[in-house]
Amino acid sequence: MNILEVENLQVTDMNTGQIIVYNSSFHLKQGNCLAIVGESGSGKSVTCRSIMRLNKPWIHQSGDIFFKGENVNHLSEKEMRKKRGKNLCMILQNGMSAFDPSCVIGVHLRETLVAHFGWSNQEIETKMKKAMESVMLKNPIETMNKYPHQLSGGMLQRIMIALALVLEPDIMIADEPTTALDTISQFEVIEQFIQLRERMGCSMIFVSHDLGVVKKIADDVLVMKDGKIVERGDISTVFSKAEHEYTKYLVSTRLEVSNHFRKIMGRV
Repeated sequence: MNILEVENLQVTDMNTGQIIVYNSSFHLKQGNCLAIVGESGSGKSVTCRSIMRLNKPWIHQSGDIFFKGENVNHLSEKEMRKKRGKNLCMILQNGMSAFDPSCVIGVHLRETLVAHFGWSNQEIETKMKKAMESVMLKNPIETMNKYPHQLSGGMLQRIMIALALVLEPDIMIADEPTTALDTISQFEVIEQFIQLRERMGCSMIFVSHDLGVVKKIADDVLVMKDGKIVERGDISTVFSKAEHEYTKYLVSTRLEVSNHFRKIMGRV
């Protein structure tokens, strides 16, 4: 069963007339992880923001986006706000941009959870403390009383994952969630995403340019280039029997980097 079906999604910059995404159609199966890969500017992030209806006002989207059979393109902004977070949850590539810099982290968490569940402060604190501990964040109460700039990128990503654990969304969209992190934090955050899938069984769209990470976490993959889907399929098939020249290039580049890394490590 498909939890999400995107049909003929076209995204245009109305200021320039440039088409950013060309007639994209794809689906996400219930409980599966779909990866969207491609270089910067290929349309990956714009596609995700279109699903969430979070593009800038001058970015126009057309086509149909069915979430559980309901066309979200036809919902009012008020109706869409109710879907964001509880049903469709997006984790951004830069944790700092996800939080209001003028408030401590706990204010953002409380506002989000009160809006969706109406819980008391005590309930929110208890649930967030448990979720933050489960993603290896120490001293959660103390952390909730800090401002975003006082925390590292890796910690902010984990806080967003912890919030997702509490929200229990139907679909999690992770847009390049490890880009702004160092190598150790990247590894730890990816492990948290894998555990999140196992624990919640939620469906996931995972956007990345790192094929190694994609291979580890995803079931199916879309390859995007210049706003178009050039290849799609299950992970093992696309990685081993790529048909499009661009996909072959991405896979071979990834292998070269891996082999180079292994050589370096072998010399140490």
